[in-house]
Amino acid sequence: GTILLAGEQIKKGSKRVRLAALAIFALFVMAQNFDLRTGVDVITFTNMIAIGVSLIFCGVIILGLGTSLQHCWRQGILNEVMQTTTRVTSMVFVILIGAALFSLVFRGLEGDEMVHEFLINLPGGEMAVLASVMLIMFLLGFFLDFIEITFVVVPIVAPVLLVMGFDPVWLGVMMAINLQTSFLTPPFGFALFYLRGVAPDSLKTSQIYRGVIPFVIIQILMLFILVMFPEISTWLPDKLFNKY
Repeated sequence: GTILLAGEQIKKGSKRVRLAALAIFALFVMAQNFDLRTGVDVITFTNMIAIGVSLIFCGVIILGLGTSLQHCWRQGILNEVMQTTTRVTSMVFVILIGAALFSLVFRGLEGDEMVHEFLINLPGGEMAVLASVMLIMFLLGFFLDFIEITFVVVPIVAPVLLVMGFDPVWLGVMMAINLQTSFLTPPFGFALFYLRGVAPDSLKTSQIYRGVIPFVIIQILMLFILVMFPEISTWLPDKLFNKY
């Protein structure tokens, strides 16, 4: 999708790019209404036609992607994007390797058991443990990026919360909203610095801070609503995966 958008921005009105975008939508509709699997024992005539049409859509998508990549290459954008992507991907893998080594050493020194005992012995029960973990992750969001918190902090605290009986889907949604709120909270929110970097000089930093406060309040309210009504976050996954 991003490649198609880039191609459309470079060359307005490209028919191949627009047809590819329509083909993606059509392919999604086909997948929702027909069985496009080829590995089943019996394929009905209707599904055979649907598979053939879907292959045509795939060809249109590939053609559109090729056209978009060609436009990006001619403008010199593709080379710069590939270099940036390589640097970011390398950084992520270095963090992942470092997080894995940290987890091994931490568990080897029985640090996970210390954290488990500390959280279990907190007064107030399960909700106190959840609130403590959320507060710690919220504060860490001021100084660490999402990747570091996900690879280092979550593997340490999540097992304790899961053992206590918290739903993993609900817990994941809670952590995601909590971190998103942290990244928006002045004065250390990462998202605010990103916005400051692209905002015009006429927009003051204090205005950004004041403008983001309503969004922070809304997300904090959402956390409380999810605590009271966890079904909000689990209803759709339950329907998609036929849990009930």
